[in-house]
Amino acid sequence: MSLRLPLSLSVFALAAMAGSPAFAQSEGGAQSEDNGADKAIIVSAARTTLPANALPLTIDVIDQEELNQQVIIAGSVTDAVANLLPSFSPTRQKLSGAGETLRGRSPLYAINGIPQSAPMRDSSRDGFTIDAFFVDRVEVIFGSNALQGIGGTGGIVNQVTVGAPRQEGISGRVLLQGTSSDDFNSDGFGGKAAGLVQYKAGRFDATFGAAFEKRGVFYDGEGRRVGINLTQGETQDSQALSLFARLGYEVGSSGRLDLIASRFDLDGDGDYVPLAGNRTTGVPTSAVRGDPPGTPAANRAESVALSYTDTDLGGGDFMSQIFFNRTYDTFGGEPNAIATFQDPAIAPIGTLLDQSENRSRKLGAKFSYERAVPGFEALTATIGLDILTDRTEQRLIMTDRVWVPPSEFRSIAPFAQLNLGLFNDVLRLAGGVRYENVQIKIDDYHTLASTTASGDPVDPATFGGVAVSGGKPTFEDLLINGGVILEPWAGIRAYASYAEGFTVPDIGRITRSVDEPGVDIDNFLDISPIVSNNREVGIEAKRGIVDASATYFWSSSDKGQLLIAAGNGIFNVQRQRVEIEGLELNLAVTPTQGLKLSAGYARIKGRYDSDKNNPDGIVDTDLDGTNISPDRVNLAASLNRGPISARVQTQFYLKRDFKADAGKPVPDVRNNFGGYNVTDASIRYALNNKSGITLAVQNLFDEFYIDYSSDTRLPNDNLAYFAGRGRSFTLAWDARF
Repeated sequence: MSLRLPLSLSVFALAAMAGSPAFAQSEGGAQSEDNGADKAIIVSAARTTLPANALPLTIDVIDQEELNQQVIIAGSVTDAVANLLPSFSPTRQKLSGAGETLRGRSPLYAINGIPQSAPMRDSSRDGFTIDAFFVDRVEVIFGSNALQGIGGTGGIVNQVTVGAPRQEGISGRVLLQGTSSDDFNSDGFGGKAAGLVQYKAGRFDATFGAAFEKRGVFYDGEGRRVGINLTQGETQDSQALSLFARLGYEVGSSGRLDLIASRFDLDGDGDYVPLAGNRTTGVPTSAVRGDPPGTPAANRAESVALSYTDTDLGGGDFMSQIFFNRTYDTFGGEPNAIATFQDPAIAPIGTLLDQSENRSRKLGAKFSYERAVPGFEALTATIGLDILTDRTEQRLIMTDRVWVPPSEFRSIAPFAQLNLGLFNDVLRLAGGVRYENVQIKIDDYHTLASTTASGDPVDPATFGGVAVSGGKPTFEDLLINGGVILEPWAGIRAYASYAEGFTVPDIGRITRSVDEPGVDIDNFLDISPIVSNNREVGIEAKRGIVDASATYFWSSSDKGQLLIAAGNGIFNVQRQRVEIEGLELNLAVTPTQGLKLSAGYARIKGRYDSDKNNPDGIVDTDLDGTNISPDRVNLAASLNRGPISARVQTQFYLKRDFKADAGKPVPDVRNNFGGYNVTDASIRYALNNKSGITLAVQNLFDEFYIDYSSDTRLPNDNLAYFAGRGRSFTLAWDARF
């Protein structure tokens, strides 16, 4: 732990406090005051109109007020979720979220239920596809499940965009903010301007908005510039433009038609190059002014969705959505990546500059219908169908070579759910099935020439790459889920559940790294899907001044996905059995009106079968920091009284040593994690009932630390030894009209 730990603890000397998962809020953002407050909460990501307490799931909803507070502190929706949820890993503070997990597995990021990740080649940019200014709330469903289809092995992070205006005429809101490092360095200044205009006339409504943000460079707790990751991309030294539009029309007394479109562009400015650090002496990677090779890393996401909902169609709720989503993820170039792309057939080794771009295009549809069974109203039934197609490729944009071949993905998944309330809903039984039918199509292709970091061929026999036979493998699986909920008193409930999640591995990483002749995609087992089995038991108490929960979970997958460093800054995928178990504890108390003190704790342990060539199904080695988050404690205190709302929070990331069973390869001790803690604070003063000023401080005590991801992987890479961001200030003004 840091030497400053006693100082940060002294801030909380009055009581134990929060940072536990954001407690569920109603759709309008105000928490109910009566016992069992979450009874009124409807979570759209759960694909049901039943309240959250009727589901055997761990669910948290971050409302707009709390989301805005966290985003002003840390800068993004991903950072907000990571700060509030103990079982979410600390973010890398980079554009790439590779290795960021929820309960030890990758979460599915979605916007209004639209998946943001590419199932065939995960660029790990799915946390940056819309500006938080347009997000009304974030719904988080924990643990593996197939509620939203492919991808949710760790859980679902669904960003629900701003709703339709409720008042006739014109309304809206604006935001202006500026950010600076604590030394007020000129290159550390950033700013944001955002606006939203809404119009309602009878049954018709329209919403249009734009947000522009310019980020300066980051400085660590010792006053150095935080290092630049040229290849994976940065949020520092960048600018982003986010556009949003929504058109709605009320059909009859219960129907609604919505057309929602968004576009998000984040481009690196390319003003800096990395300066190598020194892991041995503890000096982190830094940055100096310079011209990086190629085009700076960038991210673009475009999405259009047409939905029709009817809350009284044949006595039930009907929901439908057709969507189109397209992403362009441009990776930058740097010396170690340049070596990866060398090919003497094009240019002498060591002279060829190239960089890659991941391109994904999705088209999908979702339909569901839910109603109480006529004559047996205690039983609610839901049926639905999800269809998703995706085409992804990763090209080298300077020489127009294919690194990941064009890959087509198609999923057709009907599903059904039942929820039975007994004894006046004191006892509930829930369960369902989902049938996944997936086809993957990859044409014949040829892998790239392969070299080492020094430019030498890996193997003369495969130096020019290898030919791979394409195919159209099909995978089918019947996924089941079930659970029981007992709520003997309002606000007191216990539940137990089993759910299966389904996803495909990062097929792009797998196909591009084939180095043996004669591989045929039709029978290449490494691309088979990941089926994760999630079991959990939990208890919750939400009565009076107390809001507490405890959850124990464990999950397994026979052919899980591990990211393994392969040199040259590239990570490949290995398919091995993975088992994860964990405990989450959360407590919040409101001793007096407007004051909330809370605490959260998560302990997660993950192991895998290290016998890659002869797997025996026995997990024997700890998952490393690339694949699992550290144990942590979250503490916070919030005050909301009169015109003032304030919050102080600390995240304690606890030390961890990675181990293996006797006789197995011992993990590199240089990847062990020493732990650190970070404290943030914010205060908002309401000028009136429509505007206010906020001052937020990230890393209040200017703690110097090496971020978890950098500290637990790539022990020989001094260009990937990044410190976390030091103290920074953000001053913001917001107003509604």
